[in-house]
Amino acid sequence: MMKDDEFLRIAVYMKEHYGIDLGQKKVIMNGRLENYIKRGGWGSFHDFMDDLQKDKSGKFEKELVNLLTTNYTYFMREFQHFEFFKREVLPWAKNKAAKTKDLRVWCGAASTGEEPYMIAMVIRDFFGLDFGSWDTKVLATDVSTRALQQAIAGVYNEEALAEMPQQWKKRFFQNVGNDMFAVTDELKQEVLFRQFNLMSPFPFKKKMHTVFLRNVMIYFDAKTKQELLQKVYDSLEPGGYLFIGMTETLDRNQTPFQIIQPSIFRKKEG
Repeated sequence: MMKDDEFLRIAVYMKEHYGIDLGQKKVIMNGRLENYIKRGGWGSFHDFMDDLQKDKSGKFEKELVNLLTTNYTYFMREFQHFEFFKREVLPWAKNKAAKTKDLRVWCGAASTGEEPYMIAMVIRDFFGLDFGSWDTKVLATDVSTRALQQAIAGVYNEEALAEMPQQWKKRFFQNVGNDMFAVTDELKQEVLFRQFNLMSPFPFKKKMHTVFLRNVMIYFDAKTKQELLQKVYDSLEPGGYLFIGMTETLDRNQTPFQIIQPSIFRKKEG
């Protein structure tokens, strides 16, 4: 069983490097790391952390992050967001980017890919015959390389697609047998997956029209969340939108965003 000082060391490391607050999660941390530590032949969690901090390749750090980040998502999750995105956000963005025909959407907690693929499907639907003349690629990032590998593979079981409209299932997925479905190459080309730590400086050269940052800030404390929201605000076009998870909250007094709905926010126009 993990000792308190071992737990504290790992919790502090994750907080300092990734902003993730695991301060109350000792049992979960132990459960996720114990077998990995045993299999790797380390005598203790401290031995593992010593090796991690000496490891120039970053392999052990990557494993730690993969094991301690939760990647739970599914298609059609919080679907009201996608309806609002299609009805309100995309017409505004299309008008805003009419000259450049460059739509910029970032999904900052891409997990295993369901959310960014959903965003890409909605965009495809919205643009219709105009689609070919626009750059509509979705940038999808996550801290977990393991989740991203699954996202890039784009293969999901039938249960994951259970709520999806039949026409989307037919159009964007191929049955590959054993009740498994693969995202079509056509849709895959619309999503650009990258590994990215939200605590790092944002590398965007151009400002975003929309940022989806859903169900990720629950892992951050108030100060980290505040700093992240300010970075998101600065990375958006005037009038740009931010979507967060429906169970998440922002402090109205602490955010520069205008509140459109409890989980939808907007940067002031102009």
